[in-house]
Amino acid sequence: MASGEVMSPELMTRFVISPDNVVVPDIMGKLPGRGVWVSANKTALETAMKNGGFARGFKRKVSVPEDLISQVDTMYLRQLSGLLSMAKKSGRLILGFDQVFGATAATPLGWRIEASDGAADGRGKIRARARAICYEMELPLPGVIACFTAAELGQLFGREQIIHAAIPRGKLAKKIKAVTAKLSGYRELIPASWPDIEHETRAEHREIRDDEDGEE
Repeated sequence: MASGEVMSPELMTRFVISPDNVVVPDIMGKLPGRGVWVSANKTALETAMKNGGFARGFKRKVSVPEDLISQVDTMYLRQLSGLLSMAKKSGRLILGFDQVFGATAATPLGWRIEASDGAADGRGKIRARARAICYEMELPLPGVIACFTAAELGQLFGREQIIHAAIPRGKLAKKIKAVTAKLSGYRELIPASWPDIEHETRAEHREIRDDEDGEE
């Protein structure tokens, strides 16, 4: 690791050197060659870029792109978008307020997806009902993804705009958790400007347990 600290790869991003000696992100951890691991957050990467962490890790002089942080952020965001699209194609995605609100009455959610520019009233009703079913079934609360606007979600899901969506607990929800754990180090998953931010973040990131049921 560039900082010398020992951490789980699940909380880190791997970097390799391209044929032209440029540091490139390997977010899937599968590219060939010597790899350098950095904590999956903006601060750690910025430090590695400024203090020669990559040169020490690779044991050679390397070229570090100025936009490396932006590259990593974009890659994780694209990976998350791909998983959300997969959820739609596999029938694991619930779209629209009525459908999501109705599903929460009996379906424990793995993730709530809320438009960053959506109103607090609608998501508050969904949040309260989703929590109730999780408390009743003694399950962790669903995570919240709110780093897309309504228009961006609409484009992702083939609609004009989407304000509310959800994904039930299951294998796909666990894959999304792995990506968001790293993406959250580079951007806010929930806007700090939301008036109900305290309600949304309170206990919302409890881990999705390894005994989840469900198919992708």
